[in-house]
Amino acid sequence: MKSRFAFASSPLSRRALYALLAVLSLGFSGRALALSGAGRSCLGWPLCWPHGVSGWVALLHRLAVGMTLLLVVALVRLTWRAYRTHRLLLPLSTLAGTLFFAQVLVGAFQVGRDFPPFLLALHTATSVALLLSLGGLVVASWLLRPSPTDAPPPLDGQRARDFLTLTKPLVTALLLVTTYAGMVVGARAWPSLSLSFWTLLGGFLAAGGSSALNQYIDRDLDTHMQRTAKRPLAARRMTPAEGLAFGLALSVLSFYIFAFFVNPLAAFLSLAGTVYYVVIYSLWLKKATVQNIVIGGGAGAIPPLVGWAAATGRLDVPALFLFAIVFLWTPPHFWALALVRRKDYARAGVPMLPVVRGEAETRRQIFLYTLELVGLTLLMPLVKLAGSVFLISALVLGAWLLHAAWRVLRRDGNRVAWKMYRYSSMYLLFLFMALVIDALV
Repeated sequence: MKSRFAFASSPLSRRALYALLAVLSLGFSGRALALSGAGRSCLGWPLCWPHGVSGWVALLHRLAVGMTLLLVVALVRLTWRAYRTHRLLLPLSTLAGTLFFAQVLVGAFQVGRDFPPFLLALHTATSVALLLSLGGLVVASWLLRPSPTDAPPPLDGQRARDFLTLTKPLVTALLLVTTYAGMVVGARAWPSLSLSFWTLLGGFLAAGGSSALNQYIDRDLDTHMQRTAKRPLAARRMTPAEGLAFGLALSVLSFYIFAFFVNPLAAFLSLAGTVYYVVIYSLWLKKATVQNIVIGGGAGAIPPLVGWAAATGRLDVPALFLFAIVFLWTPPHFWALALVRRKDYARAGVPMLPVVRGEAETRRQIFLYTLELVGLTLLMPLVKLAGSVFLISALVLGAWLLHAAWRVLRRDGNRVAWKMYRYSSMYLLFLFMALVIDALV
């Protein structure tokens, strides 16, 4: 009779162990290739025509990478099919798969070239993180010995929509507008198609991953709110482990996209935005203080900084004005929604301003923040940070938004608050479009 603790006695632990050993072997062979310079005898990716013995060694290393990739894919597939309810095993395997893909991307990106210091450090850190995630998966699957669960539902239209819903596509689209505006305003020109693609892809993955992690954290809270009760995790159409694994994968992949194809500053700013939103806001501020939206607004204000850094490789004073616009826009936008959904927030125990300090104070704060926001936009042309196109746009859009905020202040009822919520979204969209046009004129 086999011991209950026989090492690698389950299909999951065996596959995790095989993947761990294969990755370790790749690490040693990759290091040997780097020290010997054999990689320069096998240029091109993924295959090449090798030159001499060293070239064949390098080609064999790449073939081993392909075989290891198959092992890792099989491991991730197994956990998504048989352990989709396990909140440790599924995220660990998904994280390992994402990190391995990123590591392969590093190798392909640097074929025939010396690693710059940043990518060399990232390559090393990724190797350590990959080995830790695979090692943790081996140990966890051995000790916990989880039973396989039912197979997941097929990837039909509903399941695809659920994955998309986890990314909050409408919110993400608005964030991408501010990101791209930051690129154009920073460069004072249209960015290249390649840079635009990678920046927006990285931004989508970062925002989508953060949103998925936010929904994982709020899955129980969301069941108490009419607006969020039908979300995939709240409605139990997806398991919490799936939401957590999906969010981690997108967030990690976004960092590598920025690091490889954009620049390190944009990568770390994007990572800071994810940590701000997931850890500072979702885990701490949201249920801790009535100032949750005010302080948490910094997370949504980071995308234009990412765009600016992507286009210029640095941060300048005008970029901070873009940050401030979104920062000041966030409270009146979400407090207007909170007025409409105040009973939901009260039932869920979230200390939003209308719940804690009442509707009258919330309406007053919406108007005051709107005044500050419009005042800031009108200040930018005066200090030579924008031109006449933006000034005219800021005047018209500001008058429109102030009128909506004034109606919220003077009239009771949800209708005017809901209009303020909708108008403020359009205001931010049109304002950043005006910034783009002004920068190009």
